[in-house]
Amino acid sequence: MASLICGSIAFDTIMSFEGRFQEQILPDQLHILNVAFLVPHMRREFGGCAGNIAYNLKLLEGKPMIMATVGGDAGSYFDQLSKHDINAHFIREIPEAFTAQAMITTDRDNNQITAFHPGAMSESYLNNVGTAVLALSETTHPINLGIIAPDGREGMILHAQQFVDSKVPFIFDPGQGLPMFNGDELTTFISQASYIAVNDYEGEMLSQRTGMPLTEIAKHVNALVVTKGAQGAEIYTDGQMIPIPAVFVENPIDPTGCGDAFRAGLLYGIENHLDWETTGKLGSLMGAIKIAFEGPQNHQPTIGTLHEMFIKSFGHDF
Repeated sequence: MASLICGSIAFDTIMSFEGRFQEQILPDQLHILNVAFLVPHMRREFGGCAGNIAYNLKLLEGKPMIMATVGGDAGSYFDQLSKHDINAHFIREIPEAFTAQAMITTDRDNNQITAFHPGAMSESYLNNVGTAVLALSETTHPINLGIIAPDGREGMILHAQQFVDSKVPFIFDPGQGLPMFNGDELTTFISQASYIAVNDYEGEMLSQRTGMPLTEIAKHVNALVVTKGAQGAEIYTDGQMIPIPAVFVENPIDPTGCGDAFRAGLLYGIENHLDWETTGKLGSLMGAIKIAFEGPQNHQPTIGTLHEMFIKSFGHDF
């Protein structure tokens, strides 16, 4: 089986600010905010939610297929995907555009400020989920699970309906794209999705915009997953809330892409019919492994190492 991952492909420029944002921003001067941060360390990484999720799912020996749009500058990203044997057949190139670019500044407490240029991502509506599902329906790896991660607004709306029309269950993962949608649009996504994954901040925003508490939202899907960083996660399913512990990380380095790593664990768990507690723990482990490395796609544990780390962390295998 294969998972179709709809979302962004991006280059991440990651900068490290050695102080704390809260010490540089004066609350009573926000109306004339003019702040500069010295960032002595900077690097460029492969990123974007779809790319990051696919990378982590491949580490778990899953079958990720990316559906995304990139610009004419994406040659090195295609090389990265090929290097890790990640299927790029459904990535559309828009030659006249830039690939999406994220400029991320992280402070010493791992808080982040991000500027994002969507570039070719805005053309994601040109891709069609139904076409991909049909093309692979008679192959050894048909698409039977999807995820809608942050992407172009119109593309996210169309792809959700296309998953429904194709009768393929999917995870709705609005991420940073959540503010693009009003309450009615988010309510529609909830009615279409089989699963929802948000962090605690996004979960609060989702509740406010739809007028539904998380417990009510959870009634409309098979599971609602709320990640809470170092506090682990909560999974609402079948009228109960399952707490998921965080995996201790001795030396956390970079949170960029941790949520995407967690979502790869969700996809793997759903694909392989794991129970929700085990699925959540796997997501937690994947996020913990990622945070110990700079960049979203530089950790390279083997599948054997992942099994060993899971047993060490939770006392049983996945």
